[in-house]
Amino acid sequence: MPRVKGGIVSHRRHKKLLELTKGHRGKRHPLFRHAHESMLHALDYAYGHRRERKGDMRKLWIARINAAARIDGLTYSQLINGLTKADIDINRKLLADIAVNDPPKFSALVKMATEKLKS
Repeated sequence: MPRVKGGIVSHRRHKKLLELTKGHRGKRHPLFRHAHESMLHALDYAYGHRRERKGDMRKLWIARINAAARIDGLTYSQLINGLTKADIDINRKLLADIAVNDPPKFSALVKMATEKLKS
């Protein structure tokens, strides 16, 4: 049987990987072995951080709701408790959006929550 050289296949594979590590510094970009290790770590971090972002966004929404609620004289936990008692089922993402973009509507929600807390 004739000898088959695998140069084209491995060269393409290496080029593909080196393209993925384009912005990496030092040996992590031009040298295949270092680039491969760097790529594995980068992809691992990207996977984890995509999940972490969900928690980060929730923290941001809670901070925005808390700030807006305190302007109307309520804390975040009191507001959520009041909304729950008033059977107003609204998620934190939407509540934060209302707090930032439509303060009068948010104040109305706070007023409803306050009424339920008093009764």
